[in-house]
Amino acid sequence: VQLQASGGGLVQTGGSLLLSCALSGVTSDYYVAGWVRQVPGKEREGIACISSRDGSTQNSQIAKGRFTIFIDAGRNEVLLQMNYLRAEDTAVYYCATLGGSTCPTAPKYYGNWGQGTLVTVSS
Repeated sequence: VQLQASGGGLVQTGGSLLLSCALSGVTSDYYVAGWVRQVPGKEREGIACISSRDGSTQNSQIAKGRFTIFIDAGRNEVLLQMNYLRAEDTAVYYCATLGGSTCPTAPKYYGNWGQGTLVTVSS
């Protein structure tokens, strides 16, 4: 499975970004995909996860009310719409997948990772 993340960049506080993760080589009938972020020197934080089986999502406190994860099946992409960005959202954002239909309980359980895309929110 190959994942290619894109869409990061520099944005002002309160702004929005749409992150995209292009998937290829997925062979399992179902998979879950998530977005995870990491600030240098800190642990990775799970943001949101979505099941390809039924579109159900799990959202962390980071995401609630501001971020939305969704799948564009036609383009084989998993997207993260981020609104009302704050300076503390500055991080490298990774997309990740795992076969099956259950979101992992922690980022470390994802089996496949993209290369990350940097999001910088200026205050």
